[in-house]
Order: sequence, then structure tokens, then C-alpha cells
Amino acid sequence: MQIMPRIYLSAPDISPQDHASVDAVLTSNWVAPIGPALDAFEAAVAARAGRSHAVALHSGTAALHLALQILGIGGGDAVVCPTLTFAASANPICYLGAEPVFVDSESRTWNMDPEKLEAALQSRRDIKAVIVVHLYGQCAEMTRILELCEAYGVPLIEDAAEALGASYHGRPAGSMGAFSFFSFNGNKIITTSGGGMLLGDEAVQIERARYLATQAREPVTHYEHKAIGYNYRMSNLLAGLGNSQLADLDRRVATRRAHFEAYKSALSDLTGVRFMPIADPDGANYWLTCFTLNPAEHPITRDVLLVALENVDIEARPLWKPLHLQPVFKNKACFGGELAADLFERGICLPSGSGMSGDERQRVIDAIRAVFRRGTGNA
Repeated sequence: MQIMPRIYLSAPDISPQDHASVDAVLTSNWVAPIGPALDAFEAAVAARAGRSHAVALHSGTAALHLALQILGIGGGDAVVCPTLTFAASANPICYLGAEPVFVDSESRTWNMDPEKLEAALQSRRDIKAVIVVHLYGQCAEMTRILELCEAYGVPLIEDAAEALGASYHGRPAGSMGAFSFFSFNGNKIITTSGGGMLLGDEAVQIERARYLATQAREPVTHYEHKAIGYNYRMSNLLAGLGNSQLADLDRRVATRRAHFEAYKSALSDLTGVRFMPIADPDGANYWLTCFTLNPAEHPITRDVLLVALENVDIEARPLWKPLHLQPVFKNKACFGGELAADLFERGICLPSGSGMSGDERQRVIDAIRAVFRRGTGNA
């Protein structure tokens, strides 16, 4: 019996060009944190995102932590964050002793609901910043969100961790907040193994982030420190991988879009299946293909389907569990939350990696249809 290889949700897509790029850095012996590959990577990502300045770091979480710190967030402050996101979008708020305030999603993009954001800004005078997340590679409704942040005098941070290569009305994801950041974790659309980048348009602010991320070392010959710093810098070696990955970004977006379109074409006829709405098909990067199941229309539930796929070595996952439902945040305020909770209960993320073949994608499709066929006898 032939054993089929496991299909992962979003496996790293490593090419011969990536090997060559990393090998070139190793050959140069410039593997220390600072070096020419790092400088080139920062410049290239900033250019792609339409930003003036960038600093490469070891994670997107580090980038958000620094952004909040530079904005002066601290004890007694509140920071708005969407509830439908990964915990790393809220954890740095707590690092600084501030309080996260969660906001529900809207149904058009599954991102932060501007109406709920307005309600939060109206009722909470302690809100000092807003974090917006571009979920699954689709930008939030930024026109209204930017208007609200300006009206209330609150800076906006774009969590574009999942959205490199996406855009909103022609503006690149990561170009619209006071700060923005990307993640280059192993499951993202491009990877540096681990990694992230903080971007902005004010040189003084990004240089402050660079200083803090390099142990707050003063520019003298000995080790001098006047502030508490962090070991947050990305290495020149990992930036070498990032440079070759970034050069391949457009192909990766096109491939993930092809996965989304193929899944939607092959599975939309199944009773109760609704794919994630895409407000601007040319603006999303299609990081993950997601759909929801409707238990009122069909008995197949999210967990039944997840188990069935796991049984044939296919990795799929639920949507993000809303943060206001996480035990660690159970006492935090949330404006709305019902839509996010419903999406979590019914939503599934399908394998979507740019290295996944058409045959592997068909295997996922066949496995899903088999579950529905067993359940109804007519799929």
C-alpha cells in the first residue's frame, strides 16, 4: 500500500535560489546580526510596502512590542485589537502593562468591524492606540478605520503579518498606519525561518526601534547602555533567505490565489459550505483559503471534517479562536464578539502553501468531498 506524504497547512516553500542565497551569505562568513544582506532585505521590504524605513527583527511580535513602546503605551492605557486573530496581536499590549480592548469582526472581510471600533473609541477614553489585523491576507476596511483613528487622535498600527503582497484600493498592506509590521514565520507567504519587520515613515522612530532591538547599545567602543534594550534583531544569514524569498513573492501570491479559486470551484456546491468573502480579488494575497460550514444546512461540522482530514494525513485548522474567549483574556472588554465566535465555531483553514502541487490540492478536494458523500450520499 502506497503511503501518501502528509499535506501541511502552509509549509515553507524553499527553492534552489533560496539555497544559493543562504550559501552566498555563509560563503561570505557574514553571519553576524548586522550585514549587507540585512540592509538589502530591509530596503526591499520597505520599497514593496511603500514605506520609507524598516528594521528587520526576529519576529512580528517583537515588531509590535517595539511599535507600542515607541508610541509610549504603558500602564493605565488601553489598546484596541481585533478579537479574531492570533494571540501575538495582543500579547505585546500586556508586556507593557496596558490593557487590550477587543473588537468584533464584520462579515464582509472578517476583519475588524469599524462600527464596533467607533463604539469602543466613544466609550473608552483610555484608548491610546489601535491595532488592525489584515486577516488571512485580506486588508481590513481601512478607509473608515483610518478616519476613526484620525478623528479620535489615536495612532494606528497595521498588523500585516499575514498580508505581505496584499493591497487596499491600490495601497500596499503595511503602508497605511503610523507603524506596520510583517511576519516571516515558517508558515507565512515568505519566510526567514523566524522573523519579522517593523516599518514606518519617520526615521527617528525606526532608528529608535533599531536601537532598542540591539540591546540599546550606545555608539561607543565599549558596551554602554542608557536604556533597557532587547535582543530582537534579525541575523544577516536569515536576511539572505528573506531576499530570495521576497524576489519570488508575486509567484507565491498567484499560486495561493489559484489554490483558493480551485477550492472554491470544486467545493462551493457542497451544502452549507461558504468560502471567506474576498472584497477585492486583486487585493488579497490569499495566504490561507478558508470556508465555513453551516450546521443548519448540513450535519458535517468543523470538527468532524478536521478529524476526517487528519485521518488521511491532511493538516487543516479551525479559524483563530477569538481572543475574548481565550482563558488568559477572559476578563477583558470586547465590543461585540458574536460574529467572531460564530466564525471560529464553523470555520476551517485549508492547505494553501505555494509549494503545494495541483495533485496535492486535488487530494484535499477529494478527501473533503468524500466526507460529504459519506454524510449525505449525494456529493
